Amino acid sequence: MPKVKVEFVYSGLRVRDLPRSLRFYRKIGFRIHNRGTMGHGGRWVHLIFPGAVQRVELNYYPQSTRYYEPFRKGTEFDHLGFRVSDVEAWESDLRRRKLPIVARIREKHENIVYTRDPDGNWLEFFGPVPE
Repeated sequence: MPKVKVEFVYSGLRVRDLPRSLRFYRKIGFRIHNRGTMGHGGRWVHLIFPGAVQRVELNYYPQSTRYYEPFRKGTEFDHLGFRVSDVEAWESDLRRRKLPIVARIREKHENIVYTRDPDGNWLEFFGPVPE
């Protein structure tokens, strides 16, 4: 089986008010790299600082989604994002290592598997969508 290439790409932050957070991060020099809406109605924005490689992803989850949780100090960190060359092979490897799979998304434009660290922090592994 070929070895899966893994690349650390971004850190995700949970935000209460996306426009307010965008104003703040843009004031300190971040630029919008990409943005979108999640299948469940949440919104995300990738920010990048000029000259940097790693991004910051701001995530807003409406109360109607399963990803929403009451905002309390300490829950601002959302997840770490990693690009992998083969999501299916990586998921199999996570299962082989007996690591929890907390979510799996296989949609037209998304191929993502999530696990959690011992403290409950999510790690997202995304990659090419199989044809």
